[in-house]
Amino acid sequence: MTKHPLPDTAGLRGDYGAMAADWTVKQPANGYGAEEHDTWRTLLRRQTLLAQRHACPEFLDGLAALRIDERVPDFERASDVLERRTGWRIVGVPGLIPDDAFYGHLAARRFPVTVWIRRRDELDYLAEPDLFHDFFGHVPLLANPVFADYMQAYGQRGVEAGPANVHRLARLYWYTVEFGLIRTANGPKIYGAGIISSAKETLYAIESDVPKRLPFEAKRVMRTAYEIDKLQRSYFVLDDFRQLFEATQVDFPALYAELARLPELPNGPSSPTAHAA
Repeated sequence: MTKHPLPDTAGLRGDYGAMAADWTVKQPANGYGAEEHDTWRTLLRRQTLLAQRHACPEFLDGLAALRIDERVPDFERASDVLERRTGWRIVGVPGLIPDDAFYGHLAARRFPVTVWIRRRDELDYLAEPDLFHDFFGHVPLLANPVFADYMQAYGQRGVEAGPANVHRLARLYWYTVEFGLIRTANGPKIYGAGIISSAKETLYAIESDVPKRLPFEAKRVMRTAYEIDKLQRSYFVLDDFRQLFEATQVDFPALYAELARLPELPNGPSSPTAHAA
């Protein structure tokens, strides 16, 4: 779930009227209808089959630990699983939330998950992140201790970043948490939620010869622009998840000063509309 500053909630799909001061809302655990459960089931079946082929083992381990079934998942039950394994919990949100609220939740080991799910006519593309993207795409890896520690450390760096540097951190999130690949004995595998929650981008990221697959290097990642509504022209490939945590343990003020002196790098030329957000 990539976050952007929100001056107001006009035009956003979620219901922001009942949220608390920290932008959270209660999940309507008994408020999902048959069509919403059917949408979840359709997406779950499709993406699970693709994940079994193309996702990294850590994602699949987390998916199995959560014991997701074919009804919209209950956040409290999933939180209990995560808390026992890594100390994380899920909090419901109405949709996109501001950067400061998002980073604050991550720093406290709380992951925001949108409480509404897309319509049937939006199975393949959605402009805003919904419950399926947030839960299926992000939550399984929070059961992995190394990745879970990275997410908390990332949130802490976000709290500290300030408005002048937050776009650098957004790039780090985009190219790792949303669109990251990792090397395995069986070739590159997916861990990014923006890929694994999208049928089209899953196949493109692994099988296409169009995108560049570059070794992960945090400084380069934070110099590289991205587009939110296109297939990615570049993916950054980890050797292991420890690289992510190590990337959050550097002197960030010095890193920001160095990056300010370096030229920006493009993601690449425009490409067709891609992922389900």
